[in-house]
Amino acid sequence: MIFRTFDFYKKHIMSTTSFEDLCSRLSNGSSTDLSALLPEGIQQEVGHFNVFNLSDIMPPVREKSALSCASREFYKISFLTGNSLAEYPDRAVEILQPTLIFSTPRNSFYWSPIGRQTGQFCVFTAEFLHPMKSGVIVDELPIFKSPEHPVYALTDADIIRVQGIFENMQAEINSNYAYKYDLLRAYTLELIHLGQKLQSTVMLHPNHSASARTTSLFLELLERQFPLESPQQQVVLRTAKQFADHLAVHINHLNKVLKETTGLTTTELIAGRILQEAKTLLRHTSWTIAEIADSLGFSDFAHFAKFFKNETSFSPGAFRSQTKSLNYT
Repeated sequence: MIFRTFDFYKKHIMSTTSFEDLCSRLSNGSSTDLSALLPEGIQQEVGHFNVFNLSDIMPPVREKSALSCASREFYKISFLTGNSLAEYPDRAVEILQPTLIFSTPRNSFYWSPIGRQTGQFCVFTAEFLHPMKSGVIVDELPIFKSPEHPVYALTDADIIRVQGIFENMQAEINSNYAYKYDLLRAYTLELIHLGQKLQSTVMLHPNHSASARTTSLFLELLERQFPLESPQQQVVLRTAKQFADHLAVHINHLNKVLKETTGLTTTELIAGRILQEAKTLLRHTSWTIAEIADSLGFSDFAHFAKFFKNETSFSPGAFRSQTKSLNYT
């Protein structure tokens, strides 16, 4: 995730949205579509809780550049697995990995999907978690009380757990069980407690957590460019500044973080991955060395040859010949 300041956010107007308005907007305003989104037999409960699958509702909202998540009435827990942008009044969070987001009537944002979206989200009113039913006071919970934006990247184990909770929610809301809303409250509280555990980890190790996230995002961006499948493909991000700009951080900060977490500079990490790909292409393809140099982002053959020899003590041609001779022995 990447935090950025957005001056243009001030131009947006944060509107009040009721639960029913949200459902209607997600269903493109059609009562027929809305009925399709709502499980049978919950018309009296819809003002309190519902759960949605993003893949079911994205077609109607795909044309919109941003969906307002502003409201005075409902709380929302979102499990997002596609790339998107959560825009807050003071900054924005670029979501590049499975993430859990908590929003409240006081902590609203604009959500801008980027490409195909998957995941789930549930929405509920404060009455749904009334102290008499849930044993908690919603606005006193740390996840909803904190001034920080509750946006948390998930580990593989967390992803499995969150997916299971949302699957249970969707199965239960369609069931005929008389006490299903008690179960749905329990599932909602489980998500809240998971979020609060993630919140505690970030608060206890803020610098470590931020550095780990930056390192993870850098490595993901670097690795996403490989493998190269054809000479027509080309590495786009080649320099430390390009990566820093893409991650919306200062190049000195990126170098400092990567050095602390990996022991290598940004340039060293980029060069190491490009060298790895160059060796693979020289060993396992019939591409010309000029084609390999071009795909890896070098301006010409000479620059590539100099880079490769500095890193390996071999010219690209000598490395390829040696590799072939070893394969025949």
